[in-house]
Amino acid sequence: MKILIAEDDKHILNGMADLLEKEGYTIIKAANGKVALQLFEQHQPDFIILDIMMPELDGYSVCRAIRKLDEDVPILFLSAKDEEIDRVIGLELGADDYMNKPFGIHELRARIKAIAKRYLKLKNANTSQEDYFQFGDLNVYPTELYAKRNEQIIELTLREIKILQCLYQHKNQVVTRDMLFDYVWGYDYLPNSRTLDQHISKLRKQIEINPTIPILIKTIHGIGYRH
Repeated sequence: MKILIAEDDKHILNGMADLLEKEGYTIIKAANGKVALQLFEQHQPDFIILDIMMPELDGYSVCRAIRKLDEDVPILFLSAKDEEIDRVIGLELGADDYMNKPFGIHELRARIKAIAKRYLKLKNANTSQEDYFQFGDLNVYPTELYAKRNEQIIELTLREIKILQCLYQHKNQVVTRDMLFDYVWGYDYLPNSRTLDQHISKLRKQIEINPTIPILIKTIHGIGYRH
């Protein structure tokens, strides 16, 4: 999932970017509102985090302009203010949520995940997609961002869901690294091989009974992976 972060405080901007990149998101950074709007039109991100007080264009103006182009993309406002009127204005402009500074990294992560879940549910509400698919002994629920083994719930990121979907769609076939890169990250983003290895390693720790002897995601050395 591509997230556009518009924040004029470079320390906050880089801190959020580092945190969310470690979570597996692709981050697009903007230091002011004008650049944020340009980057939105250029990259079409899946999620937007907007500071309210920014140079060039404030967050309200950016949100208003984005909503004319896209009525659905999730938007989370950040503000140093704690006035009810600011929250009301933001929500009336079409924002999905609002966070006051300073905030904790765990709260930010949880807010993004909750908003993304709601967005995915809405996006898929009128489609014929199945609610889940079976991945070994797991039931994987893409719009809910989790997998379930018996009564155990395993929380997953959007990127982890995409990895499982790619392997599931090519069950019993070797999925090359390039295939995973294209499906999970997209043609416009090419992470290095270590990035992929780290995601697979983290995913195995979450879904494998014994991560040291993986059954659900097997390594095909020098080529890729197989489910």
